[in-house]
Amino acid sequence: MPLLRHDFATDFPELALPWTAEEAPEPRLLVLNEPLAASLGLDVDWLRSPAGVRFLVGNEVPDGAVPVAQAYAGHQFGGFSPRLGDGRALLLGELATPEGPLVDLHLKGSGRTPFARGGDGRAVVGPMLREFLISEAMHALGIPTTRSLAVVATGRQVQRETALPGAVLARVARSHLRVGSFQYARATGDVALLRRLADHAISRHHPEAAGPERYVALYRAVVRVQAELVARWMGVGFVHGVMNTDNMTISGETIDYGPCAFVDGYHPGAVFSSIDHEGRYAFGNQPAIAQWNLARFAEAILPLLADDEESAIAVATEALQGFVDDHRAAWSAVLAAKLGVGAADALDLGTDLLELMAGARADFTTTFRGLAEAARGNPEPVREVVLDLPRIDGWLARWRDLLPDATVIAAANPRHVPRNHLTDRALRTAEAGDLSEFEELLAAVRAPWAPADPRFAEPAPAGFEESFQTFCGT
Repeated sequence: MPLLRHDFATDFPELALPWTAEEAPEPRLLVLNEPLAASLGLDVDWLRSPAGVRFLVGNEVPDGAVPVAQAYAGHQFGGFSPRLGDGRALLLGELATPEGPLVDLHLKGSGRTPFARGGDGRAVVGPMLREFLISEAMHALGIPTTRSLAVVATGRQVQRETALPGAVLARVARSHLRVGSFQYARATGDVALLRRLADHAISRHHPEAAGPERYVALYRAVVRVQAELVARWMGVGFVHGVMNTDNMTISGETIDYGPCAFVDGYHPGAVFSSIDHEGRYAFGNQPAIAQWNLARFAEAILPLLADDEESAIAVATEALQGFVDDHRAAWSAVLAAKLGVGAADALDLGTDLLELMAGARADFTTTFRGLAEAARGNPEPVREVVLDLPRIDGWLARWRDLLPDATVIAAANPRHVPRNHLTDRALRTAEAGDLSEFEELLAAVRAPWAPADPRFAEPAPAGFEESFQTFCGT
């Protein structure tokens, strides 16, 4: 059985409620991330054993382990909740990896905790497999993310609109520190707790910030990693869907794959979440929302930034203004690679192309992938999806004058992403007990630059996007 540390539980009892997972009546392993398990130094054969499966749902933990539900606050769709926390999740503890860094081992769907706020604390097979699939795709695309270790069916039916098979997701992360963790600490009024939490974040995630201005440096580091993360999301057409402050990590990893999706027909207003009626978390709004969340982070740590509030606000405001430059630089670099041109030309050229794509609802992945062919002399794959031929021909002429590099373009633009219609169908069949489509799609998105398989590279059928929705909290 793995050795688990319990540093967070010991160091932050104010933010950690000892708790145990709900008993799973008939746990059955659905999918195990064997490469990840091996990289963590875990015994794959043991994880597949009855004892290992019980470990993966939190029903059998090592002696001395201290599973906890973490407390945090958060702005959800702009409204502040001072007490959220892990309502259906547990931090089992920290694992020391063979390479050295600690990672959290965390469960989702492990039953009610005192933070559940009326929920049943359970999760169902489809959404847990969804997080497994999309987090693996993001990892393969080189985007910082939590990783899914396993999905285990519990043997219990969970009531949603209908009865659905229950499941627990086991995932790992550099940590589960969130902006909301700091908001909770600030709400307690305990500045010593806030300082200890910030020191922990510096030690674990941003050691370069250690120094005389450590808390300002920490803030700037979080601003930078989040600016870069959002740029990388947008480079693959990813819409997170629920960018609440409790879903923004201090480490800069993507966390919580609820109502997320990948854009097919491009539009900056693309929204897939069933509850985002105003488009707050639309594709094109993600940089502005990230900056808004970081302003909330600044508010939480103001007592650490200067001796008086006025000075602290001035310091935070100056540091937050760096987000615009950080994101612009990161987005320019992403576009430069996707277009195969220099960074100095990429932003204007990329913005113009996206405008053309939006007018035609051109497929995001297909269009950018087609640029590699266009750079080799065949513009037809791009002309076929961006239908305003005079304008796209003019754009292509400007772009060709910059001598785009087809090799760079091909390396930056994946062939396979978890397209929504394929993900939706694979999850539906998996909920019915057939994992074959899920496993095939998982293999495809784990190899995003492999030779295109038409089953996984084709856009959604006509009409699918208009009705497609994703859901949170299932």
